Amino acid sequence: MKEVAKSAVHGLAGLVDYQDGAVVSRTLAKKDTGTMTVFAFDKGEGLSEHTAPFDATVQVLDGSVDITISGETYRVSAGEMIIMPADEPHGLKAPEKFKMLLTMIRS
Repeated sequence: MKEVAKSAVHGLAGLVDYQDGAVVSRTLAKKDTGTMTVFAFDKGEGLSEHTAPFDATVQVLDGSVDITISGETYRVSAGEMIIMPADEPHGLKAPEKFKMLLTMIRS
């Protein structure tokens, strides 16, 4: 996909489309200091439990997701966000189609 135009207004949820049985992503920014990526998850898709060395913020743009952090599950819906702390195990599962913006700040 081509780069997102700078100095332009964008609807975040419209930057990535759903695909049956898949997780689709589009990187909006990738710098040494962090990344911003928009994702679209089909119903039933997810990311297995893992850890990251930096805090990561999930902002749900459409639908809802179940995010598990250190064994506790949170339902996060459109218009809501959650911070996944560095070095704590986390994973997610889509009970329905959903889109999110993942922001990771490395420093």
